[in-house]
Amino acid sequence: MSIQAGIIGGAGYTGGELIRLLNNHPHVSLGLIHSRSQAGKLLSSVHHDLIGDSNLQFTDNSEALADGSIDVLFLCAGHGEARKFLAENHISPSTKLVDLSHDFRLAGKHVFEDRHFVYGLPELNREAIVGASNVANPGCFATAIQLGLLPLAEAGLVNDVYTTGVTGSTGAGQGLSPTSHFSWRAANIQPYKTLSHQHLGEIYQSIHQLQPGFPAAPGTEEEQGINFVPWRGDFTRGIFISSMITCSLKADALRTLYDDYYADHPFTIHSHEEIFLKQVVNTNKCVIYLEKVGSKLVVHSVIDNLLKGASGQAVQNMNLMFGLDECAGLRLKASAF
Repeated sequence: MSIQAGIIGGAGYTGGELIRLLNNHPHVSLGLIHSRSQAGKLLSSVHHDLIGDSNLQFTDNSEALADGSIDVLFLCAGHGEARKFLAENHISPSTKLVDLSHDFRLAGKHVFEDRHFVYGLPELNREAIVGASNVANPGCFATAIQLGLLPLAEAGLVNDVYTTGVTGSTGAGQGLSPTSHFSWRAANIQPYKTLSHQHLGEIYQSIHQLQPGFPAAPGTEEEQGINFVPWRGDFTRGIFISSMITCSLKADALRTLYDDYYADHPFTIHSHEEIFLKQVVNTNKCVIYLEKVGSKLVVHSVIDNLLKGASGQAVQNMNLMFGLDECAGLRLKASAF
């Protein structure tokens, strides 16, 4: 099988990661790489590590999207821009879509004209993704937090969750801002969007899918749910999450619960030893570790925010949508040192 792939928003971090992955995918040929800001330039003039790997140029011409020659289109535009792009451009009904923005993740917002988007967390919705023509890729923090909690939710064990998470500077996107400059990030750390992060809605939605008694959204009268404090960290890529809940299950039973849930999911690994961020950087893995002290359970989960948290998971979803090996193009080496 040869799949023609296109990317909208190819000049940013997630677009660049998709180009790197798809350029080496055994079943994909890269076609259109769309960027209004970089049209006419070689890909390697923006993503400098691609020198010698591709002679493709960015284009701002979207007319080719109408003729069905693109089998799958990845939308790497900013939040709010994906829906706008679809409204302004005619895309062949035969072209499958994977959207990496927030635009189609939530119930009530997952439909655009005749296109229905499936929430693309394979460890939760694999069967639906296999039959989907349109997938909404999860957010990075949402992916790491959910993968730490799904086995508990399936067992009906999620109660008040207190979560902290630290992310690298690439989570803020490629555009410069005061908090993404090296001089600000170096030897520095800061919380932001305390208890109000934009990924909370999709986390509630997924937990509620497995455990209907859990609040479906923030702001319920009981005020129980996900209490999340994200942090900006002094590194470029990766997310480390620690989620604490009250749980009566013994440690051995919890380990069995996680081993069983993820037994058939190749990219999520339950480790029985302490974990660290470099195990997952530059990979599509999520690695999870449990710590039980008395009645308290802490679930640690780590991902690369640009891969399992964005572009890697998007390729994983594409593989499922086209009936390919789920791991195709994603057997990546971690940066161990």
